Amino acid sequence: MKNKEFKPKYSDGYIKYIHAKNRRKAIILFLQIALLISIIGVWELLARFDVIDTFIMSCPSKIANRIVTLFATGNMLQHSLITLYEATLGFIIATVAGTMIAILLWSFENVRKVVEPYIIVLNSLPKIALGPILIIWVGVGTKAILAMDILIMIVITIISMLNAFISVDKDKIMLLKSMGANKWQILTKLILPHSIQEFVSVLKINVGLTWVGTIMGEYLVSKAGLGYLIVYGGQVFDMDLIMSSTIVLCILAALMYFVVAMIEKRILNKNKR
Repeated sequence: MKNKEFKPKYSDGYIKYIHAKNRRKAIILFLQIALLISIIGVWELLARFDVIDTFIMSCPSKIANRIVTLFATGNMLQHSLITLYEATLGFIIATVAGTMIAILLWSFENVRKVVEPYIIVLNSLPKIALGPILIIWVGVGTKAILAMDILIMIVITIISMLNAFISVDKDKIMLLKSMGANKWQILTKLILPHSIQEFVSVLKINVGLTWVGTIMGEYLVSKAGLGYLIVYGGQVFDMDLIMSSTIVLCILAALMYFVVAMIEKRILNKNKR
């Protein structure tokens, strides 16, 4: 007798629920796309009928033509790759370093109590105010941009992860200690698994902050990148260049967010097993 593959049977109510859920997702996606198309269409119509001044506000057709032209000449690709490299490298360094510092502060409670007020003050300080100092310390170019990028993200990462570590149930920690677990075992078996969801949230936050830090750094010292194009476009009052660079920047930020969302899905699925 051949073994038949087991196929679970779902109730009609559950199947209807799944269909309704998928239908809602499809409707929301359709409305999102329709809203974007409507905004672009109205913007273009207002420009065509001279309701708005395209010299001040540009228009979708002119922006699209400029993007195609810039990519055809290779300029936009070059500047986009530079900005993407800076944002990605800053994102990785700040996230890893911030998490490691949070682990150290959790491990040494007295050190944490000493430096915690300084971390809070540093977090409340406008990072743009440190721009001139960073330029003097690390020089201009990529180093200064990465320093600004990391500075913006690392403090948030430290605070978020440290709060997640501290919020672990003290009774569970005491239980592991009573069973002879050392600090490393408590960290790997309890603290880090408990903080997975917060780590994923930090990744999402840092996706936005890394672009803020990168563009802010490029505003200050860069001679290449999307931030440089935006600044240059403002100096020569080229609104098409500004809008084109901004749209490409939005696309790159969205792509990074989708990558983080895929990582989140993989981590959470692995954590459920």
